[in-house]
Amino acid sequence: MSAENQGIVNAHLTPLPDRVGVDGLEEKWCRDWDESGVYRFRNTRERSGVYSIDTPPPTVSGHLHVGHVFSYTHTDVIARFKRMQGYDVFYPMGWDDNGLPTERRVQNYYGVRVDTSLKYDPNFKPPFHGTKGKKISAKDQVPVSRQNFIELCEELTAEDEKLFEQLWRSLGLSVDWSQTYHTIGEHPRRVAQKAFLRNLARGEAYQKEAPGLWDVTFQTAVAQAELESREYDGFYHRVAFRFADGTPIYIETTRPELLAACGALIAHPDDKRYQKYFGQKVYSPLFKVEVPILAHPAAEMDKGAGIAMCCTFGDVTDVQWWRDLNLPTRSIIQRNGRIVMDVPDWITDEGGRRIFEQTEGKTTFSARKIIVDALRESGDLDGEPKPTKRMTNFYEKGDKPLEIVTSRQWYLRNGGTDQKLNQELLERGKELNFHPDFMRVRYNNWVEGLNGDWLISRQRFFGVPFPLWYPVRENGETDYAHPITPAEDRLPIDPSSDVPEGFEESQRDQPGGFTAEKDIMDTWATSSLTPQIVTHWAEPGEQDQALFKATFPMDLRPQGQDIIRTWLFSSMDRAHLENGCLPWSDTTLSGWILDPDHKKMSKSKGNVVVPDEPIKKYGADAVRYWASCARLGLDATYDEGQMKIGRRLAVKLLNAVKFALAIGREDENHKVTQAAEATWNPADVTVPLDRAVLAGLAQVIDQSTKALESYEHSKALEITESFFWDFCDNYIELAKNRAYGTADATGRTPDESQVLSARTTLGLVLDALDRLLAPFLPFATEEAWQWMHQGDGSVHRASWPRSEDYRAAAQGQDPALLAWAGTALASLRRIKSEAKVSMKTPILSASLSVAPEGLEAVKATLDDIAEAGRVTGDLNLVEETTRPETKGTGEDEAGIRVTASQLGEPPAKKPRK
Repeated sequence: MSAENQGIVNAHLTPLPDRVGVDGLEEKWCRDWDESGVYRFRNTRERSGVYSIDTPPPTVSGHLHVGHVFSYTHTDVIARFKRMQGYDVFYPMGWDDNGLPTERRVQNYYGVRVDTSLKYDPNFKPPFHGTKGKKISAKDQVPVSRQNFIELCEELTAEDEKLFEQLWRSLGLSVDWSQTYHTIGEHPRRVAQKAFLRNLARGEAYQKEAPGLWDVTFQTAVAQAELESREYDGFYHRVAFRFADGTPIYIETTRPELLAACGALIAHPDDKRYQKYFGQKVYSPLFKVEVPILAHPAAEMDKGAGIAMCCTFGDVTDVQWWRDLNLPTRSIIQRNGRIVMDVPDWITDEGGRRIFEQTEGKTTFSARKIIVDALRESGDLDGEPKPTKRMTNFYEKGDKPLEIVTSRQWYLRNGGTDQKLNQELLERGKELNFHPDFMRVRYNNWVEGLNGDWLISRQRFFGVPFPLWYPVRENGETDYAHPITPAEDRLPIDPSSDVPEGFEESQRDQPGGFTAEKDIMDTWATSSLTPQIVTHWAEPGEQDQALFKATFPMDLRPQGQDIIRTWLFSSMDRAHLENGCLPWSDTTLSGWILDPDHKKMSKSKGNVVVPDEPIKKYGADAVRYWASCARLGLDATYDEGQMKIGRRLAVKLLNAVKFALAIGREDENHKVTQAAEATWNPADVTVPLDRAVLAGLAQVIDQSTKALESYEHSKALEITESFFWDFCDNYIELAKNRAYGTADATGRTPDESQVLSARTTLGLVLDALDRLLAPFLPFATEEAWQWMHQGDGSVHRASWPRSEDYRAAAQGQDPALLAWAGTALASLRRIKSEAKVSMKTPILSASLSVAPEGLEAVKATLDDIAEAGRVTGDLNLVEETTRPETKGTGEDEAGIRVTASQLGEPPAKKPRK
């Protein structure tokens, strides 16, 4: 049996610093970890020996805030724990650098905007390099070609990513920095395009011309998962449609500007007020267009007048009615959010055509005013508009309500239109381990509530292009029904510059030639493939295939609770379709960070804290401690008070280790200047109090290990920290004089075995506690570890403590022994505290009344109790038979009270130098 298996610790002790502190540890150990490759993935070939993490790639949009520090710390704790358990941890880091946030930042940073009609200018210089937060309006932005804009995106994201990496390193993330990727990089683009082509070949990806949500500001389609419902001020207008004889039927609408787009009036089939009208026709006000009155179960009887106009399109309900009732398409809103420029052919009434001409090219706001004024004049407006607040769909990054326009878009099946796939994805949700489990319902609710497939195309510029071209017919029309696809070995490609096989560049956009797909993929269409990207799915190289085999399916997906519907679900959809399995076995979901007023921190609210500030102020370990105290799935308040506690814990650990290592090595000036060797053998622990500490440590190891294996990092920290403070406040105080081997207050000197027992216990326990705290306080624990084990590698590659080693050494001793001894010592000290004398004052005699269950424990540790309490005379124990109804002086809740005592003279104060 090896020394390690016996629990024997061979320590290489270093000289100790005069003073301990945590300042400067980040720079010192980050540099050392980089040079030694502590966190490098060893590329283990066997899947059973690897633990792989699908690390969230943060959006590169200028800066991070403490919310990122919060959630990424939770992941890092698990990564460090698994590494110490012996796993080869695959812990890459990515940067989500494509998509709208990057485009917005680049537009404002450089003062530019894309004009697709412009050609690439290799000598272009942007007008700005940082606008110090000042937003530049679109009219003041300099137009540039798409390629010039992409180059600026790449330039700025590269700068941002350096700052992000610097922050993650200072926080102590144990990421393998050789395993990084960019979502716009060559490899991720190849994976995203390859996965799309396979989806297309299997019929899972398709395009269609259909109404969809559209953001008029960013000029792009928006997916269901990107919607945000917000309260929006509006007005109810009571408007008269009329039968042929002029009889009115009233509807209430907040969007009278869409009257020209009306295709029908809709009421619930059970609404008795309107049942007699179903199948009849009425004429729209102002425009005199004949429309039917129809029934549909989605109509709300208790909303407004109970009957509504269906316009193509005012909202998603209009789309549902349009599909179900086969209504005509009468779109009047353009992609820019303005009314179309030509009078629609379905408006034949001359008066109606004149009114429509007044709205041509107007914004919906201006058109609404024109229509409302005309309704007043015509007598079709019943009363004045009434103010209301309504819930309206916004793009989560937009500032204006979404419109619904008809456009050609690409979709990916996700169970929104396929009930079989929907059920399969619900079953996948049952297979996945959610931490905390109550988050599972959010996944289920999202899948069950899907009403359409995933819209994956975007009308933007900086992103992964669809690897497609289309034939151009001889008449110049584009044949979208027969896309041209490249071979996989050509990927990644950019269809705007690359040419399909069998064609030449001269045939681009020419009759009989080809044209490129101009849209790019939604950023989630790439991010949803991070498990496949980092594990090198479907790459031909032998090393790539070995990596995929060893790391996929992955073990952990950590992420925020707010993107369950986007990132988590879309990743599961892609893995189910492509790999026929879950992409990972477990997911951990962090809560949000709240400001001191308990409001969610967000850049838009301006209440974020830049993480550099608390790290510089309190140290990375302190910030990590604050983050680690929070439970998964629950929101946590930004609390610098808790960071102070974390800093105190780190400093106390260093002081405790220094104290234990200095015993027996200090010179006359209390300095330790020489290195030494030490062997801490559990067999040398012979004193009951010492064995009780090891028994308690064994329990802590079991409980902490179980908590971390269940992804309950906060529970593991709480258990370990509680034992650590108990160890420092009670055990060290009780055993330190014995460890020094000095004579006690009565002049008795402990024998060598008692001294060895105490010193061994101090070494064994602090060695184990340093490892137990290492996932949470990586810098302080590394510093302490090197004092104990210089030359033996990093604490972060040390083995996780094994409870059986300490339990065997405890030889069945009850861990409660330490608690009883600590309580007895506290009772003796209370005598001095209440007498307002120094703790060095001797106790000439004392009697302790001890509850029956603690009597034997106190007897077994009486020598250490007496020495720590400076009892020079008799210390008598009496079994407590009855507890007094009212607590008296010196009584302790734990079952020990002082019944008699006599104090000696306080020691004389030393004169000041």
